[in-house]
Amino acid sequence: MRFVIDHGRRQIRHVNVTAHPTSSWTIQQLREAFPDENSLRFLIHDNDAIFSQRLTEAIGHLGIESKRTAYRSPWQNGTAERWIGTVRRELLDHVIVIDERHLRRLLRDYVDYYNEDRVHTCLRDSPHGRPTEIRPSEDARVVGLPRVGGLHHRYLWSEAA
Repeated sequence: MRFVIDHGRRQIRHVNVTAHPTSSWTIQQLREAFPDENSLRFLIHDNDAIFSQRLTEAIGHLGIESKRTAYRSPWQNGTAERWIGTVRRELLDHVIVIDERHLRRLLRDYVDYYNEDRVHTCLRDSPHGRPTEIRPSEDARVVGLPRVGGLHHRYLWSEAA
């Protein structure tokens, strides 16, 4: 699995999976993650063999500086490591993945939920772009809208009929 996460808002910008990742495949994922982005300064990544000299040059051509974490030091990119743990606990521990295509669909659904609905408590607000909802009346009740195949929900106020 390869993913790109914006450290500021912890928003997932891109995710994809393949059984056999290569440098060329990873370069294509970066192109898809940053189609015309020029405000990004750094790409923090681990020491996977895929991050070859060719890939580092491709990152540079995107106008982004490549920053490697130290060998066997996952804590140096804690935001990404926390997201991996969250995906495992909130998604992969609860489903049986059939194949690569199924995993890709599950991850896309989960990323939509994560970016649009999941509250990041440490950020002390609702997800970016979603207003905090106030109870409209005493008769209003909370309704859960299923997300990620019913594994998670988005909760809204609804007036009782």
